[in-house]
Amino acid sequence: MTTRAACSSLLPPDWREGVAGAPLPAGETVGDWIAFGDAQTGQLDKANGRTLDSIGIVERCEERDRAAIRAARPKFLGIF
Repeated sequence: MTTRAACSSLLPPDWREGVAGAPLPAGETVGDWIAFGDAQTGQLDKANGRTLDSIGIVERCEERDRAAIRAARPKFLGIF
C-alpha cells in the first residue's frame, strides 16, 4: 500500500498560507480603486491557479502510484 501523504508532499509548503488579497488603496480616487480591483483579480487568479495545479499534481501522483501497484503485482502463471 502506498503512503497517502506522498502525493500531498509534492505541493509547495508555502501554498498552505494561501494567497493574500491585494492591499486596499491608500488614495480615494476612482483610479486607485480600479487599480485595487485589478490587483485583487490577479490575486484571485493566482489562488484559483494553485487550486487547479494542486488537483492536477495529486491526480497525476495517484495515477503514478496506481500504475506502480499494478506493475508490482505478481502475475498468475506469469501471464495474468
